[in-house]
Amino acid sequence: MPHRSFTKSTPVSTITNVPKLGVNKADFIADFKRYYSHRLGRDEYCRSPYYAYEALSLVISDHLVECWKKTYNTYKEQDCKRTYYLSMEFLMGRTLSNAMLNLGITGDVAKAMYELGLDLEELVDTEPDAGLGNGGLGRLAACFIDSAATLQLPVMGYGLRYEYGMFSQEIVDGEQIEHPDHWLKNGNVWEIERPEYTQRIKFGGRVERFIDADGSQRKCWIDTSDVLAVPYDTPIPGYKNGTVNTLRLWKSTATEEFNLQDFNAGDYAEAVAEKNTAENISMVLYPNDANENGKALRLQQQYLLASASLQDIVANWVGRHGSNFTHFADKNCFQLNDTHPSVSVAELMRLLIDEHGLSWNDAWAITKKTMAYTNHTLLPEALEKWSVSLFERLLPRVLEIIFEINAHFLAEVSAHWPGDTDRLARMSLIEEAGEKQVRMAYLAIVGSYSVNGVAELHSKLLQEGLFNDFYQLWPEKFNNKTNGVTPRRWLAGCNPELASFITETIGDKWVTDLSELKKLEAFINDKKFCKKWYSLQNNAKQALVDYSKKEYDINLNVNALFDIQVKRFHEYKRQLLNVLHVIHLYDRIKRGDTENWTNRCVLIGGKAAPGYYMAKRIIKLINNISQVLSSDPDVGDKLSLVFLPNYRVSAMEKICPAADLSEQISTAGKEASGTGNMKFMMNGALTIGTLDGANIEIREEVGADNFFLFGLTEDEVEKLRPDYNPTEIINQDDDLKRVMKLLECGHFNQFEPGIFNDVINSIKSSNDPWMTIADFRSFIDMQKQVEVAYQDTERWTRMSIMNTANSGKFSTDRTIQNYNDEIWGLEPVVIK
Repeated sequence: MPHRSFTKSTPVSTITNVPKLGVNKADFIADFKRYYSHRLGRDEYCRSPYYAYEALSLVISDHLVECWKKTYNTYKEQDCKRTYYLSMEFLMGRTLSNAMLNLGITGDVAKAMYELGLDLEELVDTEPDAGLGNGGLGRLAACFIDSAATLQLPVMGYGLRYEYGMFSQEIVDGEQIEHPDHWLKNGNVWEIERPEYTQRIKFGGRVERFIDADGSQRKCWIDTSDVLAVPYDTPIPGYKNGTVNTLRLWKSTATEEFNLQDFNAGDYAEAVAEKNTAENISMVLYPNDANENGKALRLQQQYLLASASLQDIVANWVGRHGSNFTHFADKNCFQLNDTHPSVSVAELMRLLIDEHGLSWNDAWAITKKTMAYTNHTLLPEALEKWSVSLFERLLPRVLEIIFEINAHFLAEVSAHWPGDTDRLARMSLIEEAGEKQVRMAYLAIVGSYSVNGVAELHSKLLQEGLFNDFYQLWPEKFNNKTNGVTPRRWLAGCNPELASFITETIGDKWVTDLSELKKLEAFINDKKFCKKWYSLQNNAKQALVDYSKKEYDINLNVNALFDIQVKRFHEYKRQLLNVLHVIHLYDRIKRGDTENWTNRCVLIGGKAAPGYYMAKRIIKLINNISQVLSSDPDVGDKLSLVFLPNYRVSAMEKICPAADLSEQISTAGKEASGTGNMKFMMNGALTIGTLDGANIEIREEVGADNFFLFGLTEDEVEKLRPDYNPTEIINQDDDLKRVMKLLECGHFNQFEPGIFNDVINSIKSSNDPWMTIADFRSFIDMQKQVEVAYQDTERWTRMSIMNTANSGKFSTDRTIQNYNDEIWGLEPVVIK
């Protein structure tokens, strides 16, 4: 073939137009062999499954890229309105299985691998979880972008490409030990580096005033220490519809690889210091912000995400429309996923005013029409604040803009409530008491046209409590968008046997319209159907038994009630209340109170933040109790408590299909929504829970008879709080007295005296904000009702079916449709 020189006159189509990829078994085999032998240089003697996984992933990537290009070009041709989802976390999990599912090629690929003597499941399990998130916030973002692609909405995700994700958790002598999660050590076959879209990010320096050519006073941010943000793009496929959207993640790098003068002078460490400092920004998910350096790094991360993303979007606009921003707000929307990206409000103002010459009023009009803010917490301490001094050192120009936004805003508040100085102080973007702080959540509210909570109770409490002043000023801004989860990963993908049975029974429309599951209700009295359902649930439990043995060398009793609580460790989620119930059951066994006993396996998993002392003490307590139970012959198969280490997305894909009982037991009024509760419900687990977060809506959907409700309501919690007396509660409850005695006498820490004193003191403190034992009696009474229901296999199976059948509301397809109908206003784009 003659050499082709790539000149400006060369039609790009002659290079990029390639034959369409084949999608049958023979095509997959041929493509796999080509990548395995030629691209990766492996042969039949290679024994590592990783290279087979990588070769297969490259094959599947080709199919994604084909649709990806079509999607990109269609959006560009139609010049459609787009939403940009800014999030510090995207907890993606594994990509291979999800990509095959959404492309509709899993079956053919499995046949191809079988013919090659390979086990597809083994290859899928070889992929590391993408370490881009911590918990529900990041997993929700991943579900959102899956649903946006499935609904064919032009939505693009923006995040950070963390080199090290959430730590890998090991349990040693019952203690949580954190290890680096270097998930990128072998690279990432799914991403494409896009250096041509690199953005320059400013830090430090100073602000200088000048007069522009029109005689207007302008400001210039100079003498800065810059870093570069390099984008890496990951394809996000919709379900069998040809749409492949983009997740763009930024990696921070130095403006120069190293200082050649220092290097030549022999100072090798100093030569690369700037490069190392720059790369540190995107190095680790959630740096420890207990010290000033950690706080600075976290703020740098948030600004890098905001500035790089907004510069990218604005540059794209200018490339297509020039410097005319008249219709910018009609074509662009920015959804801020929690408080972390809220500096975007000030950064967009800076770009429009300083870089593109807009007036303050014009820039503010655009900003307020394009920014939308989702709040994910009811805990005031979780609403981020940054010291003014830190802001001034790192982002002096951005801080000036925040001050000016605040001045305009307080003038509006003052006009609405003349003379109300207390309200002005409460609502100011700057907290004046003590060290001055920038209230980032307030900045997001002031700069957005929409503010939403993520469950009906959460949104109501935001309006009545946390953000009441703002709600009084702008009631039209506030709305609710109850969370969901994607049914592709969390039913079709993770529970294929049950998914196939559902499809055989009611058809496959449920995969993209989860309300179709309602049709399952017609079969709750069909004995053949119920028998098959029960059998499939047991198969899922056996799969978890096998997984636990292989992954953790833990033996589970498949015939026991699988009682599961897996989530991030926090006192408000009350893993401790679950533990108190386990101690109560242990006490019953030791007292011989085992009539009509239900064997129970309590599984708890989750990570505690490295600096969260109390959460780590509770993990230690769980493991100590587990050891006592497993070594006591009186207990046997009656009761086990198992801590599942290193909980992550791929582990949840094994856990949630196997759950009998889902523990959603947070203190009422503290959980914004929860999404684990939805995953368990979707797979047929029954919920025991308080009226908190989305539990309320789950109960409304499934009916009170199919939900185990206990505990105080949010109103009752607040009424009791001033008079909360744990000692009195303990003294009036013999069961609780015995539980506390076992804790206080050191029964679970006989060789480690005093290690649980802080946990015990927190339980007995009248200042316990989580009021852990206020719900103890209600909790153990309801757990007895769980046992009664579980012993009646037919009743339990019907309740399980009802939970799956009524989970339709909790699909992110519905959530995203709500966002689009009421906030974004995008038109679906069909990809031909």
